[in-house]
Amino acid sequence: MMSSLGSMLPLVLMFVVLYFVMIRPQMKRQKEARAMIEALAKGDEVATSGGMLGKITQLGEQYLTVEIAKGVEVQIQRSAVIQVLPKGAIK
Repeated sequence: MMSSLGSMLPLVLMFVVLYFVMIRPQMKRQKEARAMIEALAKGDEVATSGGMLGKITQLGEQYLTVEIAKGVEVQIQRSAVIQVLPKGAIK
């Protein structure tokens, strides 16, 4: 009985280390990204996963309208936003 418990101990320890080193930080990043996407507001300057920078002009349930240049607006999915930039970052 003790030998089978002793042989499983390294496997259990490896799983615990894996959880704290890889799984938990990834879940935390996903939670932060979800909160950032939900907190988007009109006038925020954002960067998209495609590399475009722009200012949000309209918000929808799943889509945003982003002005990338004067008079040029594109519609993107909320999930394409990867970063909210500081105000005034886009000239």
